[in-house]
Amino acid sequence: MSKPKVLLTGRIPGEVMARLAGVCDVEANTEDRPMDREKLIELIRDREGLISMITDGVDGKMMDAAPRLKMIANMAVGFNNIDLKAATARGIPVSNTPGVLTDATAELAFALLLAAARRIPEMDRKTRAGEFRWWAPMLFLGREVSGKTLGIIGLGRIGKAVARRARGFDMRVLYCNPARLDPAEERALRVEYADLRSLLREADFVSLHVPLTEATKHLIGAEELALMKPTSYLINTSRGPVVDEKALVQALRGRKIEGAGLDVYENEPALAPGLAELENVTLLPHVGSGTLETRVRMASLAVENLLAGLNGESPPNILNPEVLQAVYKNG
Repeated sequence: MSKPKVLLTGRIPGEVMARLAGVCDVEANTEDRPMDREKLIELIRDREGLISMITDGVDGKMMDAAPRLKMIANMAVGFNNIDLKAATARGIPVSNTPGVLTDATAELAFALLLAAARRIPEMDRKTRAGEFRWWAPMLFLGREVSGKTLGIIGLGRIGKAVARRARGFDMRVLYCNPARLDPAEERALRVEYADLRSLLREADFVSLHVPLTEATKHLIGAEELALMKPTSYLINTSRGPVVDEKALVQALRGRKIEGAGLDVYENEPALAPGLAELENVTLLPHVGSGTLETRVRMASLAVENLLAGLNGESPPNILNPEVLQAVYKNG
């Protein structure tokens, strides 16, 4: 029996690649850069499965170029890079990889928070440049984190993991979420519910953990930034377009807020004009899940989802289960 043909658009850990290659005929991108769209469309034509990356725009046109396509496994939690409606209309199951990157992303959010508050990247650059010549009481001052107020917008898996880490710094934690937690869970997490405007006014650090939807695009814009304390910091490890990046540049430049830490960008990988020149922002290259352990788990889950879909089974993390329901109903 011939192996199912699969296209893998990004380089994944070797042990997971070996497992996939053992059961599938794999055409793979072996470079650490996104696959060219036209090349992707050319290679997907005879493929039954696709393991896509968050950098791949998978739309109806691409799906129509692959008439044999049975399964799309996105190696990411977010899936705004895939036209889910188009996939559903064509009867193609789509999956993602939630849960496995919670701790890594929460750790990075806190790393950004600490780096921004203590000006670590800036101080590193100045030390390397020879600007550390002597100690003085008022040189290189940052802000303390311990005992401050952390505002978490979006209290899902990652938001809750960030809240748990805040306990180690004796922080008061406010949260804003579409659905309020029950009182017992609030007590267990040591969090307090607040509406968005109140959270922005009270928090010393605001950390974003929401998915990208029509409702969350530019959730943080000029009006919201104006509500924040001039001594506060904005941390974003969710999705870039959640923040109006031009408004953030203006707020940072005018010291309307003290600083920011970003792992994602509105027009990634491009930065808003002026952002890279600012000293009061820490910039990372979308590495929230960037640990070896997490990338192995992500790739393994993507492969598990893919193989289930190719075998006509329900993938563990299917995003459009109505596709399978229709198959079962008609079958």
